[in-house]
Amino acid sequence: MPFIIVGLSLAIIIALYFYNNPLHHGRWFLIRRFINWFPLGMTYAFLYMGRYNLNVSKNALGNLMTKEDFGLIFAAGTITYAVSFLVNGPLVDKIGGKRGIIIAALGSSVANILLGVLTYLVATGQLRMKMVLVFSAVYALNMYFQSYGAVSIIKVKAYWFHVRERGVFGAIFGTLISFGVYFAFDWGQAVVNLTRANPIGELGWFQSLLHRLFALEGQAVDATWAVFFIPAILLIVWAILDAFLIKDTPEQAGFPPFDTHDASSGQMHVELSTLDLLKKVFGSRLMLLIAAIELTSGVLRNGIMQWYFIFAKEVEQPGAEFFLNHWGLLLCMFGIVGGFAGGLISDKFFQSRRGPPAALLCAFMFVMTVLMAAFLSSSPFLVGSAAVLISMAVIGVHSLMSGTAAADFGGRKATATCSGIVDGFVYLGSGIQSFSLGYLTSHNWLWWPLFLMPFALIGCFIALRIWHDLPEATRKYIATVEHRQPPAAKS
Repeated sequence: MPFIIVGLSLAIIIALYFYNNPLHHGRWFLIRRFINWFPLGMTYAFLYMGRYNLNVSKNALGNLMTKEDFGLIFAAGTITYAVSFLVNGPLVDKIGGKRGIIIAALGSSVANILLGVLTYLVATGQLRMKMVLVFSAVYALNMYFQSYGAVSIIKVKAYWFHVRERGVFGAIFGTLISFGVYFAFDWGQAVVNLTRANPIGELGWFQSLLHRLFALEGQAVDATWAVFFIPAILLIVWAILDAFLIKDTPEQAGFPPFDTHDASSGQMHVELSTLDLLKKVFGSRLMLLIAAIELTSGVLRNGIMQWYFIFAKEVEQPGAEFFLNHWGLLLCMFGIVGGFAGGLISDKFFQSRRGPPAALLCAFMFVMTVLMAAFLSSSPFLVGSAAVLISMAVIGVHSLMSGTAAADFGGRKATATCSGIVDGFVYLGSGIQSFSLGYLTSHNWLWWPLFLMPFALIGCFIALRIWHDLPEATRKYIATVEHRQPPAAKS
């Protein structure tokens, strides 16, 4: 049933993509753009499966990986991810998003295979050592290659989507993230359940195949390593498809040059050095404000996504078991809602300004963290509901900032650098919460929502500072095209 729901959601997203055509593109342009972003996006979704499978393995490994261990391993990965953008952002701006996503998929696949081998050796007792150091190093390697993913998808998007369409693409970007979270938590947990030494219930043909491939016959050891090997295989498949289907620009697919009216409009002939690209972020007040919003969203995003899953496993939640049992599906469905809410509100009501919906969503998250703190020990249902709603809002903010605003103000020439470094701040926030909550929740779970609360409020105040900001080329486009004449059809 969850698989059917996700499939229907994907069909609706695709239908909305073709329905939303404010620039009146020709049908073949829309179809070719779909052929471009769909495999690119699905690769990104499975990168998420190969990223958050660490959370699933933590619960499956039990005492072999403590909360403190998990916090340190995840923090090592997230900090590596954040710092990598200083190199990978400018690199993807030079080599293009197609090459970037293939590097991401193949590199993460290799790292996941190594994580699977390590898990196998530790779980079977063939490697007797503390998991933290080696797992941190290999997970950091995984996250280094993962960092190519987001910048690559946004780099390609910047050439194919006009600024006035990017709010909806931001929603698609949030949807792809949501699918990835569903794959990681629900599919990942299903893999763990099906590869136990003694699986519960009768196995179908597919489940029997998984069990034969990964489980150890005659040994009472759960094959947790399968949760790393399966996304590794899937990423290789999508990398092959990407090589054949993706085009970096409309011109490479046979279309005429397409001006997206972002910050690179009229500047496409200018060659930018790596230093020039980095100045686009660190020399821009606006870009630093966007990055600061993303740091707060990173704290909230993983502060909820990973820790509710652990909290509900550790602290019994009577009457709210549904949230844990369907955590990936809930994050997927509500993430889609959050992405589309933010994107549509931005494009339809605020002329593609990204600050207003970001401020509203941050304020909503603050209210939800207060609710969690107030009812943490008395109402499991309210806590679960608030956690899901925060995840909904934070995907909206992330889609607007990293997926859209950074590309708008960075422009096509610097999209990967700007969106990458902004996304890096998300993972700096993730590292902060991982170090902090791994320690704080070992003493008292009440520190969990209390720690998240001020970050939501700070994000709201910063978003208010960029309420009126819009790229100058977009302002001119709105004034000269949308207000004076109907947009011309694109072939």
